[in-house]
Amino acid sequence: QVQLVDSGGGLVQAGGSLRLSCAASGRTFSMHAMGWFRQAPGKEREPVAAIRWSGGITYYADSVKGRFTISRDNAKNTVYLQMSSLKPEDTAVYYCAAGRNYYTDYGLGKAYDYAYWGQGTQVTVSS
Repeated sequence: QVQLVDSGGGLVQAGGSLRLSCAASGRTFSMHAMGWFRQAPGKEREPVAAIRWSGGITYYADSVKGRFTISRDNAKNTVYLQMSSLKPEDTAVYYCAAGRNYYTDYGLGKAYDYAYWGQGTQVTVSS
């Protein structure tokens, strides 16, 4: 079991940056692929970025490539999402999630690939 707590959201102007953090409890964090998803009002939850359990391989949605960076620190049981060059269309609630199975690479993945979710953190980008 993994419990996740998201933080770091806020209000930022277009072109600005934010770093989201996701702190995990439980002893199996380093065995799970981790992902960040987002959900804007009236839209479905969509994958943004993902990282393999070892941290060596990352995946990004086309809409954020070159602007967002996912990373993890297994010693601190934490995954991060560094967001730069933010756009108003990045406005959403952002959720971190842990993969359903140990040592499984889902690529960017879909929501059903992830069994454990944070509570979400709001990111608002003003124009």
